[in-house]
Amino acid sequence: MTEKKMNAFDLSGTVALCTGATSGIGRRMAWALSQAGAGVVLVGRRREELEAAKAEINAAGCGRAASLPADLMQRADFTALHTEASGHFGAPTILVNAAGVNLRQAPEDITEESWDLTLKLNLSVPFFLARACVPAMRAARYGRIINIASLQSTRAFPNCIAYGASKGGVSQLTRAMAEAWSCDSITANAIAPGFFPTELTQAVFKDPDRAAHNARQTAIGRNGELEDLDGLAVFLASRASAYITGQVINVDGGFTAK
Repeated sequence: MTEKKMNAFDLSGTVALCTGATSGIGRRMAWALSQAGAGVVLVGRRREELEAAKAEINAAGCGRAASLPADLMQRADFTALHTEASGHFGAPTILVNAAGVNLRQAPEDITEESWDLTLKLNLSVPFFLARACVPAMRAARYGRIINIASLQSTRAFPNCIAYGASKGGVSQLTRAMAEAWSCDSITANAIAPGFFPTELTQAVFKDPDRAAHNARQTAIGRNGELEDLDGLAVFLASRASAYITGQVINVDGGFTAK
C-alpha cells in the first residue's frame, strides 16, 4: 500500500499527446508531464516553436519528447494523427487538449467563418481527437483526457461570444466524455485557468491597469503563472486521480470564489 501511494504521481512509462504545445498552457503542461516521467508527443502548427519545446524537454534529462507538426484545423482523419503519434513512444494513454483560439470579436464582427473556426478548434477537435485515442486507452485499461476549459465556461466576458460558447461546450463535453468512457478506466476532466500570460491573453497583459484589476479580483491577489498548472496537470494524468472524472477544476487564484 505504501509503495502504491508513493508512486501514485509517477508517469514513467506513460505517453502523453499534447496539442497546443508550441506555447502557453499546452507547452507548460507538456513540460510538467515530462518532468513526472511521461514521454510526450508535442503537436502544433509552428515547427520552430515545436522543435524548441522538444529540445527544452529533452535537454532536461527527465522524460522525453517528440514533435508532430500538424494543423488541427485541416485534419480530417484523427485516427491517422493518433497512429503518427503512436510511432514515437507507443500509443498515448494521456491526452491534453490545449490547442485553442480566441479572436476577441465584437458580436457584430463575428462571421460564420470565424464562428466555425473557434468552435471547431476549441470544441470539435478535442472530441474527435479523444475519440481516436480511446481504443488504445481502453486496451490499456488506462486513459486520462485533460481538456482546457476557461473562466468563460461559466462567465461572460466582453467580445468573446464565440469563445465563451466553445468553452461552455468544453465543460459539458468533459462531463459527456466521462459518462461515455470512464467505465473503461478512462477519466475525463478539464482545467479552467484564470488569467495566465499566454498568446491568447496578450491583449489583457499588455494593459497594466487591466492586468492589475484582474489580479485584484482573485483571492490570492495575483494573476497566474504557468507553473501554477504543473501540479494539477500531473495529478489529473496520474493514477492519483483515478476516482475523479467529469470535473472542471478552476485554477484561478480564487477568482471565481469572490
